[in-house]
Amino acid sequence: MRRKLAAGNWKMHGLTDSLSQIDSLAAAHPAPRVDILICPPAPLIERAFRRASGHAIAIGGQDCQTARSGAHTGDISAAMLKDAGASHVILGHSERRADHGETDEVVRAKARTALAEDLIVIICLGESRAQRESGTTLDIISQQMAGSIPDDITPDRVVIAYEPVWAIGTGLTPTPGQIEEVHGHIRAHLTERFGLQTAEAIRLLYGGSVKAANAAEIFAIANVDGALVGGASLTAEEFSPIITALEAS
Repeated sequence: MRRKLAAGNWKMHGLTDSLSQIDSLAAAHPAPRVDILICPPAPLIERAFRRASGHAIAIGGQDCQTARSGAHTGDISAAMLKDAGASHVILGHSERRADHGETDEVVRAKARTALAEDLIVIICLGESRAQRESGTTLDIISQQMAGSIPDDITPDRVVIAYEPVWAIGTGLTPTPGQIEEVHGHIRAHLTERFGLQTAEAIRLLYGGSVKAANAAEIFAIANVDGALVGGASLTAEEFSPIITALEAS
């Protein structure tokens, strides 16, 4: 059985004081029945790791470089993330794809580098509003999967997150039927490419305006193994009910 995962992406939010939210989250979930992950901004990773030490909360990064080291001013390598205490890294988030022009090929290269450093990669997929309205969602998802996921994966090191671009931070959420269709399509694609055993072991997360009010409904959908949560992960008060809903699903 796939162990469920509640992952929080703090994006470009958080200063030192924000780390107290990890204490509150740990107090609310001392023995969680799901995996909990917080991905803070890079300057906070090491301090977040130390804060979470001894608790059932993992720490991850939000991106890494394709290269393992070198003359890449301002970039962060997978090895640096690992050294700071990160166990996971988010790759191919729509904001990275849009703001930094990251292609599927770049995401795949980053995934290879991160996997070589023994990080767990969370590879993000998702369609725009125009693509959803044109009826090409499944084609876009297939294209992103084919280009972004390396061939030589093991299911315990890869997580797939479906985040429709038009639902991120907008308050809009796909219908349960739309989420189920895409997650089923992702599982089928993984099965065709990697075989049933590997495909069935890979966790699929949903992301895009997940909050306490809709979490239970989302987690009841087939092939949803957790969530990649943005704004609602910034405080324990908002993130904790989502974790509780996932535990109950």
